[in-house]
Amino acid sequence: MIKEKSFYKTFFILTFSLALQNLLTYGVNLADNLMLGAYSENALNGASLCNQVQFLLQMLVVGAGEGAVVLGSQYWGKDQLEPIPHIIGCALRFGVGMAAALFAAVLFFPAQILGLLTNDAAVIAEGVKYFRIICFTYIIFTATNILVASLRSIGIVKIGYIISASTLIINICLNSLLIYGKLGFPELGIQGAALATLVSRCVELLIVILYLKFREQRLKLTLRKLVHIDTSFLKDYQKVSLPVLLNQAQWGIAQMVQTGILGHLGAAAIAANSIATIIYQVLSVVAYGAASASSIWVGRTIGEGRESFLRPLVKTLQILFIAIGVLSGLAIYFARNPILTFYNISPEAHRLALQFIVVMAVTTVGTSYQMACDNGIIRGGGDTSFSMKMNLFSMWLIIVPLSWLAAFVWKFPPVVVFFLLKWDQLYKAVPVAIRLHSWKWVKRVTRPDPT
Repeated sequence: MIKEKSFYKTFFILTFSLALQNLLTYGVNLADNLMLGAYSENALNGASLCNQVQFLLQMLVVGAGEGAVVLGSQYWGKDQLEPIPHIIGCALRFGVGMAAALFAAVLFFPAQILGLLTNDAAVIAEGVKYFRIICFTYIIFTATNILVASLRSIGIVKIGYIISASTLIINICLNSLLIYGKLGFPELGIQGAALATLVSRCVELLIVILYLKFREQRLKLTLRKLVHIDTSFLKDYQKVSLPVLLNQAQWGIAQMVQTGILGHLGAAAIAANSIATIIYQVLSVVAYGAASASSIWVGRTIGEGRESFLRPLVKTLQILFIAIGVLSGLAIYFARNPILTFYNISPEAHRLALQFIVVMAVTTVGTSYQMACDNGIIRGGGDTSFSMKMNLFSMWLIIVPLSWLAAFVWKFPPVVVFFLLKWDQLYKAVPVAIRLHSWKWVKRVTRPDPT
C-alpha cells in the first residue's frame, strides 16, 4: 500500500470535497422529500415518481460529463490544457440535446409517463402538477453539471459545493414558503416544491457563469470557445463517452422500470422506496466522492506516464473503498428510525421503509467497493465499455426479470422484491474484481504527443 501521508491527505481532501458537493445536491432532494412527506403522502409519491425522470437525466448528464472528465484528467496529467475546452463543448452538445428530448417528452406526455410507473390515479394527478414545472429545469441542470464536472477534471472542485450549498439554502427557504403557504405566499403544495427547485437551478447556472467569467483562470472558458470547437475532438469524445452514456442511460431506464415494479405494489411501497433511496443517497456520499476522486487520480497518473504507481494506488484504493462502505452501511442503519420521525406517512409505509433501509445498509457495502472500482478506477483508466457490458447483462437478464417474477408471479413480500432489485450491488463485486486485476483497463485515450 501507499505509505506517503501526502497521498492520503490529498485524496481525502478531494474525496470529502466531492462528497460535500454530493451531500448538498442530495440535500435538495431530501428537503423536497421531507417537506412533501410532511405535507401529503400523495404529494411525496407524485414527486418521487417524477424524480425518476430526473434520475434518468442525471445519469445521462453523468455519462456526458464523465467523458469530459476521463479525457480532461489525462490531458491535465500531460499538462496539455488546450484540448479541454473543445472536449467540454462536445459534452455540452450531447448533454443539452438529451435534456431537450426529455423536456419535450415530459411537457407533452406527463400523465402517460407517470402511468408507466403507477396505476394510482391520485398519485398521477399530483405528479402531473410537478412535471409541468420541473421539466423547465432539465436543460439548465444539464448545462450547469457538465460545466462543473469538466472543471473537476482539472482539480477545481470548490465551485461545485458552493453551487450546491446555495441551491440547498434557496430550495429549503422557498419550499417552506410555497409548499405550506407561509408569510402570505399561496399554499401550492407539490407545485411549490417544483417552483422552488426551478428557481434554485437558475441560480446554480448563474453562479457557474459568473465563476467562469471572473474567477476561472486555467481554461479561460468563454461562450465562444464552447460554441466554436474543433469538431475533430467529437470523435475522441464519442469513443470515450458513448459507452458511458449507454451504460448510464440503460441504468436510468432500469431504475424507472424498478420503480414501476414497486409502484404497482401500492402507494406504501412507493413512499417507502422514495424514503429509503433518499436516505441512502445522502448517507453514501463519501463512497461516491471516493469513486470520483479515484477516477481523477487514475486518469492523471496514466496521463503523467506513471504506470508503475498504479499497482500500489489500486491496492490502496480498494481497501479504502471497503472501509468507506462499512462505515456508510452503519450510518444508514442507525439513522433509519430518527429520520422516519419527520414523515407523515401510513403505518404500512413506515414499516416498509424500515425494511427497505436495512436492505440499503447491507448493499451499500458492495456498492462502495464495486461501483468505485468500476466507475472510478476502471473508467478513469480509460476503459469505459466494461461497465456498460456488465450492467446490460446484469440488469436486463437477472435483476429486472427476477424482480418482476417475484412481484407479480410468485407474489413475494415487497421487502423481498426490493432486495432482488438491489442485490446486484453485491454480486457485481466479483466481475469487477476480476476485471480490475486483469489490468486490461489501463488505456491512454489522449492523442499522441506531436513529434
